[in-house]
Amino acid sequence: MMKQLYFVRHGLSEMNKQGIFSSRSDTPLAPEGREQAVKAGQQLRNKKIDLIVASPLQRAHDTAKIIAAELGIDPSQIVLNDLFVERDFGSIEGTTYSPHAIIDGAPGAEHSKDVIARAQKGLEWLQARPENAILLVSHGAIGRALKHLVDPESKPYHKQARFENAAPERLL
Repeated sequence: MMKQLYFVRHGLSEMNKQGIFSSRSDTPLAPEGREQAVKAGQQLRNKKIDLIVASPLQRAHDTAKIIAAELGIDPSQIVLNDLFVERDFGSIEGTTYSPHAIIDGAPGAEHSKDVIARAQKGLEWLQARPENAILLVSHGAIGRALKHLVDPESKPYHKQARFENAAPERLL
């Protein structure tokens, strides 16, 4: 049986709110991000989620915990996996956000092909799990990479639409 994979990008973080690039910075959720996570949990209530997996970064883990509470899942059962951390933005980290910023080639930045390769390993890890319906709470770059991997007809990674904060989407 084909697994069901739901994806949620973390709720709005304090650095998102300030319009600052944040990849590996462990920025907390903004109050609005907590509210978004509650709404995401409510939207997922009619799904039979067997497992929640999250990036270990605080904004994703906290979003996952809030969603788990809405779904009646013990937050201690959330599985954290480093394969799902945000793309490393290198020297762009902490600078003002620009939709035209080019991350590939920035000093210290993780190349998009490496993000896709890491997402592929993560997808294989998820597929090997015994659970059927999995919710992954992660980051925008991981979501775009996964969407690119699971749907060959979709746009290339760089042309994928941005994932909105805490907006559940079924990928598989």
